[in-house]
Amino acid sequence: MTRLEAIFKANLDLLAQAGITFNQWRHEPILDFATDEKIAKQLDWIGTHSKSLFLKLKNGDFVLYLTEKDKRLDSKQLKALLGKRPSICSDEEMIEQLGCVPGAVCPFGLPPHIIMVVDRTLFKHQELLYTPGDPEYTFGITGQDLDRLLSLLPNTIHTL
Repeated sequence: MTRLEAIFKANLDLLAQAGITFNQWRHEPILDFATDEKIAKQLDWIGTHSKSLFLKLKNGDFVLYLTEKDKRLDSKQLKALLGKRPSICSDEEMIEQLGCVPGAVCPFGLPPHIIMVVDRTLFKHQELLYTPGDPEYTFGITGQDLDRLLSLLPNTIHTL
């Protein structure tokens, strides 16, 4: 089993463990926002597209920031929350730490040492769309189910 297959399976298992019903779509690989928007139009998605930014703190810790696709990274807010200045990780570091493909970072099933910061606005959306590792798939869960999903993760989780 490849790392991407393992991430995909871990997401299916996590959703089943949480008892969360979800939507699933298979499509051409989404590795950038232009393709994401094209596929969204083709498949008539109405959910909120999420964005997972993989960051590194000055002390060497890794952080995944889960937010809305169009939201910009506010480094000052993250520094205030985490105590250290974040910077975007290189593709190489992200692949080594997560096993994801650049442009398709999965927010769930991360190694336990990865800190998560979740944008609190995500909890309010009717449907959140995310990649489950394999860029040929998109999953959709409700914002209300996000809290239940996060509660099953071994990671340290903050909201912002």
